[in-house]
Amino acid sequence: MNEQFRIAQKLGLMFRPEETLPEDIKFWAIKQLKAPSPVLGTETVHSEIKPWPKSLQPNLDERAEMMRLHWENTKKRRQKIKGFDTEAARQANDRENRMHKKDMLKFAHQNAYGSDQVRQRLVSFWTNHFTMGGFESRELSSHAMEEGILASFDDSFSDMLYKATTHPAMLMYLDNHISAGPNSNHVRWARSRNEQAGLNDNLGRELLELHTVSPSANYTEDDIRDAAKVLAGWGMDVQGNDIQNLLEQAGTINHWDMYKKNWAEPGSKVVLGKTIYQGKQGLRQLTDFLANHEHTITHLSFKLAEHFVSDEPKQSDVDYIASAWRKNNGSLESIHTAVIERAIESKEPKFQWPMTWLFQVVRLTDSRYFKGWSEVDTYLDRTMETRRIFEELGQSFWVQRQPNGYSSKKEDWMSGEMFERRIRFSESIYNSGGGITEPEVIMDRIGASKETRNLITSLGSSRKNQFIALMCSPELMGLEHA
Repeated sequence: MNEQFRIAQKLGLMFRPEETLPEDIKFWAIKQLKAPSPVLGTETVHSEIKPWPKSLQPNLDERAEMMRLHWENTKKRRQKIKGFDTEAARQANDRENRMHKKDMLKFAHQNAYGSDQVRQRLVSFWTNHFTMGGFESRELSSHAMEEGILASFDDSFSDMLYKATTHPAMLMYLDNHISAGPNSNHVRWARSRNEQAGLNDNLGRELLELHTVSPSANYTEDDIRDAAKVLAGWGMDVQGNDIQNLLEQAGTINHWDMYKKNWAEPGSKVVLGKTIYQGKQGLRQLTDFLANHEHTITHLSFKLAEHFVSDEPKQSDVDYIASAWRKNNGSLESIHTAVIERAIESKEPKFQWPMTWLFQVVRLTDSRYFKGWSEVDTYLDRTMETRRIFEELGQSFWVQRQPNGYSSKKEDWMSGEMFERRIRFSESIYNSGGGITEPEVIMDRIGASKETRNLITSLGSSRKNQFIALMCSPELMGLEHA
């Protein structure tokens, strides 16, 4: 595989046929960090690529209002109120007030048609790192990806950590919106009424274990509990809360800044020896401390190297990224640049996630494999639902999943079942029509290795079989480089 496609495979999503290959691949990759990220897609399967309509990209307030309306209409349906109790009304409620199906398609479109492929790969990495999803928070996940993660790329990891931790999608996913300090006014009030209320340590635990320092920091259960106490009071359930209720509890109607003082734990807390003072600013004090902790730097430098550089990164790769992190105070641009430099320097292959592989195949072949945004709720022959595509791949950012996200280790994706799914997807892409299906054209463009060419020619004259074998070849999956 030639150098341009080798790097685009490791760091990006491959070049579409109309894209000119860059002469200086390192310059191109680093420049991608500043690339514009307009959301591109198609209105119908085979229509031209153009920007997604703004009406299908609601902001956080609009999403919260949609969730509130959906919940109200659902209650009316359960109460069998006329006009809300039919199947047609249920479908209309979902269509008008649910965003996750549109968000999934928008994500697929941006990866398949967007011009910011390196940025999109980094968005996927960080979205997987800050795992969120599930039934309700999936309505907010896309906003968290775009405004909490992508919008932080010009800032520091500390900024991203704070934004991700306080985003309603995260707070709802880990039930922090119902967490109250054991000595808070809310807990005392609840006890006086014989009602249950108390501390939930889900987010406090994951903040330490997964998002920052990792178990290597030897934190204790007391550290987890105090981190949870810092987080107590953060988050507002967006279902059914009117403006007056929000103002009374949190003093704001900004859903990304909800801190309910009556739910907060009074007094200072101590996390990993660091005293965190009481009040709303305590969380930023905690996330800044954790973001710059040495264990966080080494933990995440390894994760980045394992995901982008090689399946078994060398210590020198990890050290290079960690050094850039320290020298530049956690600047994400500096961290990402270091990742790019090590990925280019390393000649070892990097196995690609099923999701990443699919986007690369779609871009490489110029296939139209996803519905258009006007077809989200329409059945189309030979075109799978986006939700089902991600489910079949075994990867979705909109579902409940393991707290530590999807593994970057190739052995976790190398089962016979997972390989058989790639075969089925390759056949489906071939059968979907359109795009480049001639194996020789694709191999010439990417500069396929002699081993790959011999594999393809050994399969006889069936172009379909050759296409499937090429898409599922070790070279196209990131298992080998010539």
